[in-house]
This record gives sequence, structure tokens and C-alpha cells, in this order.
Amino acid sequence: MSNLLRQRTASTPAMIALYEDKAVIAHALAFEGALALAQAAEHVIDAEDASVIAATCDILTVDPAELAEEAALAGTLAIPLVKRLRAALPADVAPFAHRGATSQDIADTVMMRQAIAAAALLAADVERIDTALAHLAKRHAALPAIGRTLLQDALPIGFGLRIAHWHAGIVEAGARVAADVAEHGALQLGGAAGTRADMDGKAAAVAGRMAALLNLKDSAPWHGRRTGVAAIAASIGILIGALGKMARDVALLSQNSVGEAREPAIAGRGGSSAMAHKRNPTGCQVALAAATRAPGLVAGILAGLPQEEERGLGGWQAEGPALADLFLIAAGSLDAMATVAEGLEIDETAIARNLKQADVGTDIGESAAIAAALIASSRKG
Repeated sequence: MSNLLRQRTASTPAMIALYEDKAVIAHALAFEGALALAQAAEHVIDAEDASVIAATCDILTVDPAELAEEAALAGTLAIPLVKRLRAALPADVAPFAHRGATSQDIADTVMMRQAIAAAALLAADVERIDTALAHLAKRHAALPAIGRTLLQDALPIGFGLRIAHWHAGIVEAGARVAADVAEHGALQLGGAAGTRADMDGKAAAVAGRMAALLNLKDSAPWHGRRTGVAAIAASIGILIGALGKMARDVALLSQNSVGEAREPAIAGRGGSSAMAHKRNPTGCQVALAAATRAPGLVAGILAGLPQEEERGLGGWQAEGPALADLFLIAAGSLDAMATVAEGLEIDETAIARNLKQADVGTDIGESAAIAAALIASSRKG
């Protein structure tokens, strides 16, 4: 059931591991264990029964392939998973497992737990890019270079100003992802129709305890209101696009006829199976492929916003896979461009040559000041 040949070229091992089948199952069982413990704390179910349920969730072994086949038939992994959980419990305890919850509660909670973990991985690589690009932008802020508009030579700019724009776009977009995940990374607990029935009027307290146990934000049920998922998806899409901007520029600057910047030389990277002399911008390729895929994934999630009444059909079910793909390709893009930023080779001789050939002088205006302001503003945000 491995997808590594498809996924690894576009993502990172850490992000791939976060979305593995076993990780999904572990999050789902964590939901069930936390539900039982929270209900026991509020005297909705017996404490001893809850302990048995939670302990069973900790040790239950589920074959992902078998669960996948059953989930395909049932329409959700929750049905066969809860069936397995109850079968593993004593007969007198089994009815109390999953009390007051529904399949979508599990799916949405798993999605948000993964989103929080995924956002932390992205933030680490945003920080790498922040550090590397800020250094490069400051170092080359006053280096005269030819600016280009509509892909044609224009007027001189400070080479570092171009880098400062990459920096600002990526850092600001990264902060937006972090903020949206922090705001919307909430527990979903609504029950069959979103009314939190069958919890003796203590569901709000149960949800608060569950959220704390699962390291999620406490929230009223949001199963029919998908704006939070859409906000996270859109912010990831913006981040991927900002990375694509940097990748597009670096790829253009690395053309043989330009030669102003190149990706770092790394053994085994950027070669050609047919042309040994080539040094391809492979990191930029990863980022640009992600930027090509991201708009469609985001659009698919936006298309699901008009959910039908209390639980939609086909809309929210499309979100989990699409959001996972967005995080996967965002991780690959960030890692690739962080590596590029940390080792970017800037050829000052080529920059000077191209500027001289353009014959437009060397007045870079207030490039250095603008670059400094961009860096300061993006970091402040």
C-alpha cells in the first residue's frame, strides 16, 4: 500500500509519516479514548468502563488494508473501526464506547490533529527560509542588477530587493498558515445531528475535556460549517504560490543565457538521464509542480462549502484527502526551497555583465531601504 514513488518526489519523509494509514488510525483511536475519559470525568459513563475503553484504544491493533476495504464499503473508516473497538471490549463495556459521537466527529477531529502537527512541520522550514533569505537580501541589497518586467530588461534594481520580495511573500504566508490552523484546529464533537444528544446535558464540559486531552481548540460543533477548513486550505495554497514565485525567479535566473543565480550543487541532484552536462533546477521544479497542483486542491475544498443542512453528502468527504495533499506538497516545496535558499549561488560577475549589456545605468533608487522595510515588516507580522 506504499505510495512512496509518487509521494517522496513531492514531499518529505516527516510529512508523509504524519499522513500514513497507521497514524490516521492512531488519531481515531485517540479520539475514542479521550471521549470515554472525558465522559467519565463528567459522570456520563462509569470511570472503570472508561479506563477499559481508553486502555483498549491504546493497544488495539488494526490492519490498515483490511480497514480500508471495509471503510470503502461503509463509506467511512469510523464504522468498521468502532466495530473492532467494541468487539475488543468486554460485552458489558462495549455499548459505552463511541457514546454520543458520530463518524464525522472522528474524521474531522483526525483531520485537525493532523493539520496541527503538519503546520508545525511547515513552520520549521519557513524559519529556515526566513533566516537564509533575510541574510541574502541584506547582503545583496545594494548590488546593482538589471530589473526585468514582462520578461524584458527594465531598469536597475538592488539584487537583494528581489530576494526581499521572496522573503516577505513566504514568511507572511507561513504566518497566515500558522494563524489559521491555530484558530480553526478545533475538536469536532456534535453527535448524530450536531445536537450533542445522549450525554446527559454535559456535552459542552465533555468537549472541553476532550479538546484538552487531544491538544485541540475547544469549539461548538462545526460539522456543517466548513469555513475553517477552507481557510486553512486557502492559506496553504497562498504559501505554495509564494514559494512558486521564488522558484520561478530562481529558475529564470539560472538559465545559461542569464546565469545570475543557481541552486546549490548537491550530489545526485539536478542531473539529466540523457545529458550529463546539465544542472537542472530540481528544487524549483518541486516547488513549481506544487504551485501547479495547489489551486485545484484549494478549489475543490471551496466547492464543498455549500454543505447540505446538518451533514453534507460528498463535500466534507472530499476535504480530508485534499487537505492532506496540500500539506504534503507544501512540505516538499518548503524543504526544496529552503535548501535552495540556504545554498543559493549568486554570480556577481554575471549580474554586472547583464546590467552592462542592458546599458541603463546603475541607479537602483531606494532598493536597499525597501528591502530592509520588507524584511522587518514580514517578520513583525
